[in-house]
Amino acid sequence: MTAAVRRLAVVMSLVCFAVSPAFSQTQEQSKFGFSMGLGIGVQTFNDTMPPTTWQSLSLTPDFSFGKLGVGLNVTMDYNFSGGSGSSFLIRREDWWPSGAVTLQSVAAIYLPKIAYVRWGLKGDPLFLKLGSFNDATLGDGFIMGDYNNTLFLPTERHFGLQADVDGTLFDFPYLGIETVVGNLASLDVLGARLYARPLVKAPIPILNHLEVGVTAAVDTNPYFETASASLGSASPVGVFGLGALLPLVYVKDTFSLLSFTDVVSIQARTWGSMVGVGGRIINILTYGAQLRLMGSGFTPTYFGPAYDAQRDVQYDNLQALSASGLTFGGLVSAGVSLLGDKLIFKLTLDTPFVTSETEPTLRDPHLNAILKLAPGILPVFSFDFVYDKKGIGSFSQLVDATNAMVQAKVNLQSGPAIISFVYDINYDARQSPPWTITSGLQASIALF
Repeated sequence: MTAAVRRLAVVMSLVCFAVSPAFSQTQEQSKFGFSMGLGIGVQTFNDTMPPTTWQSLSLTPDFSFGKLGVGLNVTMDYNFSGGSGSSFLIRREDWWPSGAVTLQSVAAIYLPKIAYVRWGLKGDPLFLKLGSFNDATLGDGFIMGDYNNTLFLPTERHFGLQADVDGTLFDFPYLGIETVVGNLASLDVLGARLYARPLVKAPIPILNHLEVGVTAAVDTNPYFETASASLGSASPVGVFGLGALLPLVYVKDTFSLLSFTDVVSIQARTWGSMVGVGGRIINILTYGAQLRLMGSGFTPTYFGPAYDAQRDVQYDNLQALSASGLTFGGLVSAGVSLLGDKLIFKLTLDTPFVTSETEPTLRDPHLNAILKLAPGILPVFSFDFVYDKKGIGSFSQLVDATNAMVQAKVNLQSGPAIISFVYDINYDARQSPPWTITSGLQASIALF
């Protein structure tokens, strides 16, 4: 526990050091904002067999001041039965650890009651976000891309951190850093990218935008909260890479073209490399393409959208490597982003062209689909949908839930009242049955 406390103290100290100059900038000041929501609903929890259903009551205050925003989510799950034998029970796991009481177990319960703390946006000289997220990316995403720490909601909420500092904040554009912590209570998934712009002051067109960087990410406990947790602890997995980014074309609101490349090693056991391009057309269409050359057992974007649910499988596949081989493959992505990224549709497909792999999740294509409609675009309707599917060996397997992760949330709004339906599916071959299905229905009211 002492080591975990030291690591947490170091992380928070670095964050405080980074953000302090920005908080002193008076030009970011604006009016104070506050809102409060009340939520009433039901949730099904899969931490017991059979799963149990609880009623829920939540308060969601939200504070904002300039670029600073803080949201809380204090939820009480309970069971109430009326009649002569009435009883009222509060779900104990929401307020007190079910096992040993440690700083880590208490933090895992109370930190997530802070829904988020944010400063700025990704790409700003200073970006800070604490809480839940589904889009944590380092660099071009070849090591960590769209990492998601919300896979276990509502049974368990993870409280993570994204913190980026660019040297332009201090009038020193040569250096910058991106950091990600998946869960501050357990400090299991950690990642950082340090980058430099060595030619930023040189009078060289295009090359003065060159960005070179080193990325490192680690999972300190690959069996954490998986079906393999009963097997004991697993050795940490480290991923290390070198890469470069170079914007080739940028015409505001018309066309952009970014080139990038990476060479990556996983646990010094296998390697992978890629070159790619990506960008936007008329600020609406998004596109991307990559060519990849990978060693046996290499998993591109090792820390991807479904990582928390599949981490033990990826770990065991890595430890089982014995044969040498090569995979030549590629990735294509295309999407539409409208109304200031409030309506998003994006498809990403990566597939081997030539491979010696036999494991389906490495041998066959992988699809990721995102569909999002933010509140306020339509009068009563909004939604958020993510589908991630590995091992697509045939067209019929495209919609098979094996090796798939599904997250769906649909909101219906009438005035200050919102009814939300949440439905998630996670596949884990190590458990029986292999699918974990989480669903919930909640009604919320904006009080003010």
